[in-house]
Amino acid sequence: MADGEKIRILIVDDIADTRENLAKLIGFEPDMSVAGTAGGGQEAVTLAKKERPNVILMDINMPDMDGITATEIISNTVPESPIIMMSVQGEQDYLRRSMLAGAREFLVKPFSADELINSIRHVHELEKVRRQRYAPQQQQQQQQGGGSTVVVINGGATTTVTVPVGTTTVTAPGATTSRSCMGSPR
Repeated sequence: MADGEKIRILIVDDIADTRENLAKLIGFEPDMSVAGTAGGGQEAVTLAKKERPNVILMDINMPDMDGITATEIISNTVPESPIIMMSVQGEQDYLRRSMLAGAREFLVKPFSADELINSIRHVHELEKVRRQRYAPQQQQQQQQGGGSTVVVINGGATTTVTVPVGTTTVTAPGATTSRSCMGSPR
């Protein structure tokens, strides 16, 4: 994102009033814009793939697909779009599950406008730093044919597969996956 461009945000919440209120708050910020809104997890996955927002605000409890499942899918398919989880549930289990799914921050509702805006800017800045730091390594791995080694253990059988960088891996129910990134030798 070049200087002067706005932080594009996807808002995901099953309550229309919440989506509208968040959009209004974001609208007051000169460096932010709403890239889209979604009323459920499945719609969020579709919109994230299409819009490629800079930041996603994701509610946890939604009827069609919960925010944790949607976060896991989006983190694997649109990794450049960091997710801020929002929930009225402040329990440690929700926080832990959200972070394991790929969320970068967790806001407990109700939160202030300042908390929201600061979280969006913070997550966006961290993502920019991450991209700058890891982009050269990823390009080098792709040029040298590097990838990730994925070990799948399913019912006692073990399979090791090397997949190219940027490939999404999906774990079958009941399977356990271990992944390590293989870089070039130094």
